[in-house]
Amino acid sequence: MPMPRDPKKPDCFGVIDVVFPLKEDGLRHSPDACMACVHKTDCLRAAIANPDGLQVREEVVDRAYAAKNIGFFERWSRRKYLSQLKEKKIRKAE
Repeated sequence: MPMPRDPKKPDCFGVIDVVFPLKEDGLRHSPDACMACVHKTDCLRAAIANPDGLQVREEVVDRAYAAKNIGFFERWSRRKYLSQLKEKKIRKAE
């Protein structure tokens, strides 16, 4: 059973697609409304810690591969590791 939300925190707290959305340039940016929020640091940390937050790390790996900063096997290894982390977090949340 999910934990009830803290009434002091906004509903968007820790939701990756709201607090750190993907923009047209292919990068993630925090909205101006989030920058003014007193919970922004804890909120972004919570968003990255969620299983959906691992998607951000996958995007970083893919950008590094596209820029030829890492090779195929390095990308494969990192993506496999992130996939395993995601599975563990999902199982732990259930």
